[in-house]
Amino acid sequence: MTAYLAGRILALIPVLLVVGAVVFGLTRFTPGDPVRVLLGEDARPEQVQALRRHLGLDRPLVVQFGLWVARAVRGDLGVSYFNRLPVRWIIAQHLGPTVMLALLAITVALCIGIPVGVVSALFRNSWLDQASLALALLGAAVPSFWLGLSLIVVFAVGLGWLPSSGFKPLTEGLWPSVRHLLLPALALGLPNSALIIRFVRSSLLDVISADYVRTARAKGLAERVVIFRHALRNALVPILTVVGLTFAALMGGAVVTETVFAIPGIGQLVVSSVLRRDYPVIQGVTLVVTTSYVMINLVVDLLYLAVDPRVKY
Repeated sequence: MTAYLAGRILALIPVLLVVGAVVFGLTRFTPGDPVRVLLGEDARPEQVQALRRHLGLDRPLVVQFGLWVARAVRGDLGVSYFNRLPVRWIIAQHLGPTVMLALLAITVALCIGIPVGVVSALFRNSWLDQASLALALLGAAVPSFWLGLSLIVVFAVGLGWLPSSGFKPLTEGLWPSVRHLLLPALALGLPNSALIIRFVRSSLLDVISADYVRTARAKGLAERVVIFRHALRNALVPILTVVGLTFAALMGGAVVTETVFAIPGIGQLVVSSVLRRDYPVIQGVTLVVTTSYVMINLVVDLLYLAVDPRVKY
């Protein structure tokens, strides 16, 4: 196990290097100049040259990349071109809303996906199964921005139950914070529950006719115990994979949903940084998101051991 964990963590190094090199290249070769954005189009050439030298953008690309990697190894992600604040601090300010939104959205997706998927598998080919599949198809087809706008119209504008936008940190209380994130969590969780419904149904159908399930029924165990303790537990491995990938994708920043609900998360930070060509912030966010993506998948791999003792590393 220790060797496996060490190998997975060491494998993160080349992944981060490749991702960092690709993002570095894309930011440098994409049209647009942060110096022109900062100074405006009317700036004199000597002003442009001086600021370019100050930001280190006049050096060869290989040198710029090497310096950025050397600083990143020490935990220094640089300083934003625009607000002159450390990138690490900026990301920390935007990470909280995204993490809270991702946790609430995956909770919504699980609360809908698992029960509906179980019912769909238990009543296969019945009207309940057809209704569950229709719900999954509808959830996958509806764009999250349209769903978000519809939720705002109904629950914020029409009924006035929930705020239409904004974010409250946990320091202002748990309920005010959750209240502001309920609508965006629903807008993200409902479409993502569609995939979980399909995976729960198919995984449960694979194990529900297995010998050990029939043996559990023959022993006289209650159907609830048979399904949830024996069948569903053995069907959890592929479901965990989907849940892990969904959560990792949400951690990358739900750009559209954060924009619709004016949530100051990672998605909004990325959009504003790309528009302003703020290279250090773009590169720093990419590193953090890539690391979180790999670590979430590592946690999912470890959870396999908890739900299925036959899994060995």
